[in-house]
Amino acid sequence: MSGLGIVDAAAYVPAMRLDRGAIFAANSWANPALRGLARGSRSICNWDEDSLTMGVEAARRCLAGRSPDGVRRLYFASTTPPFADRQSATVIGEALNLSGQLAAVDLGNSRNAGMQALCEALRGDGQALVIAADARRAKPASVQELQYGHGSAALLLGREGAIADVVAEYRLTRDFVDQFRGSGEDFDYRWEERWIRDRGLREIIPGLVQGILKKAGTAPGDLARLVLPAAPPRMTAAMAKALGLPPEAVQDGRLGDVGDTGAPHPFLLMVDALAESRPGDLVLVIGFAQGGIALLLKATGNLPRWQKRNARRLALSPPRPESAYTKYLSFSGLLPMDFGMRAEADAKTQLSVFDRHRAELTGFAGGRCPVCNTVQFPRSSRCVNPDCNAEGEQEVVLLADEPGAVTSFTQDWLAYTPHPPLQYGLASTESGARVLMEFTECPLKQMQVGLRLRFVFRIHAIDSQRGYRRYFWKGAPAP
Repeated sequence: MSGLGIVDAAAYVPAMRLDRGAIFAANSWANPALRGLARGSRSICNWDEDSLTMGVEAARRCLAGRSPDGVRRLYFASTTPPFADRQSATVIGEALNLSGQLAAVDLGNSRNAGMQALCEALRGDGQALVIAADARRAKPASVQELQYGHGSAALLLGREGAIADVVAEYRLTRDFVDQFRGSGEDFDYRWEERWIRDRGLREIIPGLVQGILKKAGTAPGDLARLVLPAAPPRMTAAMAKALGLPPEAVQDGRLGDVGDTGAPHPFLLMVDALAESRPGDLVLVIGFAQGGIALLLKATGNLPRWQKRNARRLALSPPRPESAYTKYLSFSGLLPMDFGMRAEADAKTQLSVFDRHRAELTGFAGGRCPVCNTVQFPRSSRCVNPDCNAEGEQEVVLLADEPGAVTSFTQDWLAYTPHPPLQYGLASTESGARVLMEFTECPLKQMQVGLRLRFVFRIHAIDSQRGYRRYFWKGAPAP
């Protein structure tokens, strides 16, 4: 291998958890057989989240407490990117305020895109950030609607301070078509489950496991954990037993409380596995699609320190139960809701204006007055302090990671938003800047002046006429 290891890792899953029972209750008249899947919950995006915003959030967690200056390569993997012709990795890089010399790469077209991105990143040199995120859509009343989930994960690679080394990589490339989505189609088409299990998983996975163990010179009994996100729990347990692994070595697939997130799922489970491992443990991670990719990781002595330092950050956001099935359909664009004439306003983006203010809109960069040190947003050539009003170049201040608080707020039922009411107002940052912005993820009764905030990168508006999305930062309740 190249000598690069996994230096840090984090996952992000939206807080909203849709009760699978609500999905079944709404669709049982059409497909009573869904009852067997109507247990637990699955993660769903808020209306202002997509694979790009989830990728930003996972990366921010991964880089928390670290300087991003050393990151020179960024890989973003997704089967559900928001644009067919606009690079998501570039937007993410600017949201994270990474170097303008960043090598940004998008990968897709396969649920194994995340594993492919990781393998490519390991062949390079210097620090690399690998992100995978998916907001998969499914037909209402389909099996996939209950099985899928939304989420993201990010890995930081480097040579110093690795928490896990990559011992070996092994691939089996085969055009096994268990499911596909045609170009321009909204939904995946999946073949019969028994055929996928018998012809795909049972033929491909054993070959992957045997191949990588032989390559690494390792016996099955040496494995501490097996990450196999593609297979049903019973089948994963059966494979582990055949390998001579105890049941506790099988990493939980998070299918009961999150769902199958697609491209990021191997990473998401890898984060869970590392959070529970000990130095010296061997963790086998397998990605299944168009054949498969297997990576064998070995936890290092740096792992306990990482686990202790990141104990809170490694936990997923506290789940927020949701039983409104139509809300999920609306947020996913599957149910056109009548929001009145205010929703008909043209959301066209002036791209020339956006380009002039990219640093503020995407990077959330404010300015500091060189005379009185007042911090303001947006940055300008004139200080907003009425006792100063100095003119001149202002120092750039990045506000995204600063704690914030609600200074004033309005809950507006007349203004349009896909999730009424529209909550907006003034947010104050720790450095003193005041920003007019929307608030998200905040229950109506919880909103109050002084509420502690964290800032999150979200969709600000969707231009459905032209297929464009505007992004900006919003205030969300701090954990």
